[in-house]
Amino acid sequence: MVLSCIDPRFQHLVYNHLKKKKLTGKYSAFTIAGAAVGVTHNKFKKWHKTFYDNLETSIQLHNIEKLIVINHKESFSKIKKQIKKRFPNLKVELNLISLDSKITKF
Repeated sequence: MVLSCIDPRFQHLVYNHLKKKKLTGKYSAFTIAGAAVGVTHNKFKKWHKTFYDNLETSIQLHNIEKLIVINHKESFSKIKKQIKKRFPNLKVELNLISLDSKITKF
């Protein structure tokens, strides 16, 4: 599963990054404002359940083994900790996206 931000400036970058990794047609996508920020920050608490329900359903229906987070704000440690607590067997890949079109894996 891929968690990314709704920011229109990054949609083509996310798509191209996943295509380069040969993941086209092989992932579920969850796009929400702020990506990891949207599913960890208390300001967006109402969104958290939606994300985790969606992730759980994706794991069950599609045997998802990894969550790829593509974010443009640094909220990685919080989401990684939350995912490991709820889904201890799920791998988590963290990627930082910047306005200069770079995607850096952590």
